Amino acid sequence: MTRIAAITLLLIALMGTSCRQEKEISVSSPSGHIVAQFLTDRDGRPAYRVAVNGREVIGLSHLGFDFQEAPSIDKGIGIDSFQTRKFSERWELPWGEQRHVDNSYNELTLFLSEREAPGRHFSVVFRLFDDGIGFRYHFPRQEGMEHVVITDENTCFQLTGNHTCWWQPGDWDIYEHLYNTTRVNRIDAIAARSKNVLAQTHIPVNAVNTPVTMKTDDGLYLCFHEAAVDNYAGITLKVDTATLCLQSGLVGNDFGFKVKTKTPFSTPWRTIIIADSPGGLIDSKLILNLNEPNKIGDISWFKPTKYMGIWWEMHIDKSTWQMAGGKHGATTQNAKRYIDFASANGIGAILVEGWNTGWENWVGIDDREGVFDFVTPYKDYNLKEVVEYGRKKGVDLIMHHETSSAVTTYEQQLDTAFALMQSLGLHTVKTGYVGTIIPKGEYHHGQWMVNHYRRVLETAAKYKIAVNVHEPFMATGERRTYPNFISQEGFRGQEFNAWSTDGGNPPSHHTIIPFTCLLAGPMDYTPGIFNIKLKPYKPNNQVNTTLAHQLALYLIIYSPVQMAADLPEHYQNHPAFQFIRDVGVNWEKTKVLNGEIGEYLTIARQERETGNWFVGAVTNENPRTLTIRLDFLEPNKTYNATLYMDGKDAHWDKNPTSYRIEHQVVNSNTELTLTLAAGGGAAISIL
Repeated sequence: MTRIAAITLLLIALMGTSCRQEKEISVSSPSGHIVAQFLTDRDGRPAYRVAVNGREVIGLSHLGFDFQEAPSIDKGIGIDSFQTRKFSERWELPWGEQRHVDNSYNELTLFLSEREAPGRHFSVVFRLFDDGIGFRYHFPRQEGMEHVVITDENTCFQLTGNHTCWWQPGDWDIYEHLYNTTRVNRIDAIAARSKNVLAQTHIPVNAVNTPVTMKTDDGLYLCFHEAAVDNYAGITLKVDTATLCLQSGLVGNDFGFKVKTKTPFSTPWRTIIIADSPGGLIDSKLILNLNEPNKIGDISWFKPTKYMGIWWEMHIDKSTWQMAGGKHGATTQNAKRYIDFASANGIGAILVEGWNTGWENWVGIDDREGVFDFVTPYKDYNLKEVVEYGRKKGVDLIMHHETSSAVTTYEQQLDTAFALMQSLGLHTVKTGYVGTIIPKGEYHHGQWMVNHYRRVLETAAKYKIAVNVHEPFMATGERRTYPNFISQEGFRGQEFNAWSTDGGNPPSHHTIIPFTCLLAGPMDYTPGIFNIKLKPYKPNNQVNTTLAHQLALYLIIYSPVQMAADLPEHYQNHPAFQFIRDVGVNWEKTKVLNGEIGEYLTIARQERETGNWFVGAVTNENPRTLTIRLDFLEPNKTYNATLYMDGKDAHWDKNPTSYRIEHQVVNSNTELTLTLAAGGGAAISIL
């Protein structure tokens, strides 16, 4: 990676007088259209505000901390000095939605201190990009502050309007709630909690998970999240519906604090993506750019791929994870069946869940320590035989480690489990954390688990293993620093359609998540269900989309590992399966062609290496017609396009499997009219 612009530093000393404390110090984005101003008010309370094109979008917002056995930092603060710098680079993603990322920002660092005892000092760093803002705190090593216990971080975001908001309730354990669409003053997170999740935490305050996305009445889009969380707790945002103020609420534990650390330390970046269109949110790489460059070196051993798996059949009750009961899915014979189908159809890997002993006693009990190990197969599953069979067929095995949230058990076995994978030549693992965390009193999104997830990534990297984590802590751009962090669950996934009792995921779900949680990073949604009504296995459940909508999800929901999630028998001899065979997983370019949050979205992506283009479009419960231009294609060149469309009588509930396939010769001047059914979609390959 080459930095292509020099860093310029300017240091200006300021005297700490009361009038100077009210002086505003500003920094703008490279284009100048976003401006952040920092000040301390007459009481010495540090604060900031943000304007876009001269209009204030974040009003006066105060900053501060509460500590255990130490005074809060909230007032009596003065500005000692500040420095600015400009930075610009272009770096390459080893895999991702695009090959190259532009990273240009203007930075302001403010050096602050308490004017009275205990006289602590710290800095606040602002980075302004053309797509938003990030800021964080840094506490240097100092006497009397060697060890720090934070009981809360009081970072405020004062909204300047009652925006339309897409949100889910704050939760210390899961992100598997459906999104709500309301004005900010109508957010009621306590009432909105889902009943169909495995380990939700009932926070007794009106708080939302991040990322949380908003639209102002004059068409500006804002998304609030965080970046580069390391040895720190995640945040929720507490919502004051009267004042329209959001305040950070750190995820805690049952021991009365949120973060234990020592100086020097930096907090995560507090981030606001700012865009003038919904697609601008998706285009933003602000979260990635606020993370450090690759720390693990060569990642060529990880290959983005499509995969199948012994997984969906358990969710629809065709088979079971556990061996007891006579319906065990993870048998040698069944794994070979999946491998044969994957090999014949150009699918690069299979996932096998339920392969290791312990599944009879893994959920619904408090004492889960030692239930699973991660090297011992059931007697009807020959791990080495499956791996060798797959290798001969050109199909890799994705290992599965369900921890049942017995985290200390998993940490004790990490090296042993990863050494086994290394000995078998395996490079990808799906981890899972279903249930409440052991040790008791910790939560999925708290500091203790943030550090655990990081240890897993670091240990996996030593063994050249990539990690797809389910029941995770929400991504905050770590994949730049640890590119073996390839995907995560981080939202309410496909499996809810198979077993939830609240009707599953509505079609609108897929028109909201690309503008909310997917802004955090790749997500493993497991698309591609063709047996929409789940017959004969789950007569009371179904997938709430059309078949064409399922195909479009391969473009709409990004992940470098994309599952063809249905059973092989539902794909066999199905003409629409050709799209899954063809579609890429690793992209040179991504273009958002249109979209409105909660309504519809169309995305085009160009595959690395081949240069082939693929397009996906989805709509919510409302049918609609979209016109797209193919001006992203190379001029003066013709292409063969195959369009997988909703049938004329298609409907997500009444007739979800109605589809049609059309072929056209297209070029960069072509306009296509896509007619989407209710809950429908369209998928296009351009070869």
